[in-house]
Amino acid sequence: MTPGKELLFCALGGSGEIGMNVNLYGCDGKWLMVDLGMTFAGPEYPGVDLVFADLAFIEERLADLIGVVLTHAHEDHIGAVPYFARELGVPLYATPFTARLVQGKLDEAGIGGGEIELTVVPHLDRFQLGPFGIRYLPLAHSIAEGNALLIDTPYGRIFHTGDWKLDEEPRVGVPTTSEELTEIGDDGVLALVCDSTNVFNPEASGSEGEVHRGLLEEVGRHRGRRVLVTTFASNVARLQTLGEVAQETGRQLCVAGRSLDRIIDVGQASGYLHDMPERVDFDAAMALPRGEVLIVATGGQGEPRAALSRIAEGTHQVALEAGDVVLFSSRQIPGNEIAIGRIQNRLAERGIVIVTDRQSPIHVSGHPGRPELKALYGWLRPEILVPVHGEIRHMQEQARLGRQSGIPTAIFQKNGDLVRLAPGKPGKFGEVRAGRLVLDGDIIAEADGEAMVMRRRLANAGLVIASLDERGRAQVVGIGLPLSDDYPDFVAEAAADVERAVAALKGAKRRDLAAVTEAVRLAARRVAQRWSGKKPQVQVLLPKGS
Repeated sequence: MTPGKELLFCALGGSGEIGMNVNLYGCDGKWLMVDLGMTFAGPEYPGVDLVFADLAFIEERLADLIGVVLTHAHEDHIGAVPYFARELGVPLYATPFTARLVQGKLDEAGIGGGEIELTVVPHLDRFQLGPFGIRYLPLAHSIAEGNALLIDTPYGRIFHTGDWKLDEEPRVGVPTTSEELTEIGDDGVLALVCDSTNVFNPEASGSEGEVHRGLLEEVGRHRGRRVLVTTFASNVARLQTLGEVAQETGRQLCVAGRSLDRIIDVGQASGYLHDMPERVDFDAAMALPRGEVLIVATGGQGEPRAALSRIAEGTHQVALEAGDVVLFSSRQIPGNEIAIGRIQNRLAERGIVIVTDRQSPIHVSGHPGRPELKALYGWLRPEILVPVHGEIRHMQEQARLGRQSGIPTAIFQKNGDLVRLAPGKPGKFGEVRAGRLVLDGDIIAEADGEAMVMRRRLANAGLVIASLDERGRAQVVGIGLPLSDDYPDFVAEAAADVERAVAALKGAKRRDLAAVTEAVRLAARRVAQRWSGKKPQVQVLLPKGS
């Protein structure tokens, strides 16, 4: 559909899960995309690392898409850009820090030389895209240049929060003040489209200044020991804090993880982290007395190829021993608990001390708790609340909180719902396609396509290959079945049953390829179920000319 004389909203990703944020605004015949993120795959997508929103709806309307505006540089907001920028073929807009990281992604993907227009927008400069007047508004978050968007349209003003929190000691950047937000509310806000991640948290998220004090105290407690801190690479404020803590505790700073090096370089090029102490390399760090080095490493979410995982296994140049300390200055992302626990158990097995934010104030969230949400509602006083960036339970709860706080209309929506914000009574009026895609090897494929469905079945039940030669003799191979010593007897029995099943076919069925194939498949599967209790996939191979 093409938006008429109206203001529409539609999320293709990020409304129903945390991550993969893709939001569309429609107005006077044009669509504007806000963010183009991805998420990391879980066990439901075996063999896959990245998951994207299905953009089919907007890809069918590219003539009406006028640009992609990126709120900040977290992967769940920019991670899909290098995979879809060429296909979308529209300009990208970002503030300087985000733009540098995006340009790096485009260069790595071989999309350079001006093929994609990437416009760097200085802070607070208003720019016009078709019927949308857009201005970035800095808000505190766990990355440099976290921004809300103030979007003016002929039908009213939208305040799109992006990811945000309130922080009186943000360490990096200067967030928009409560007085400035109140002035925006005084001018009128039609719709607040708002982050829902921490809506169940009854307390404010806390300040980065508190984390500085907590880390300083915690590192100071472990004199004479190597201390490693793992945190999100993108958390520029936390990196600033760790650089200061290293200096304040008399330790040299060592960084382990390419993404950390990249963020530090981009941060310094964007005017941040200039007070970071000079980094020492791995060899120099390992030669220092144990109490004179502070190591910052990636991998706090349990990523198997990240630095912390290899350090835990003893296969990295950075080495820890019993009595050394690892501080987890990050939260557990839902779904990563098992992977994080695996690394923590490996560290604990080696006698390494583990400290998390449950034991010490060494991390705060980058998303707003209930008090912060209520404060924003009071400053902006929107007519409509549209919760986004959360699972269903988060968005439903924020809708309830908004109504309780006096917002006249709160619209619960999920990926694919078309919402009319104006004119007339706001609400949902239709649905569009909003599925998932996966990066499977080098191919972007449907998340629930035939290949992925088959892979799940193979992972669950294994595979049996049954073949017939020209003389009707059968051979059976089982892969992934829970058989060991019994395997030879299983394949012998399966081959015999397959031959009997084919011999039992009568008349024309013996010459019917489909009938022979089905007889072989069923016979092999029945034997596998008898021996293993599993119902594996069965692949049938018949001789040529059958």
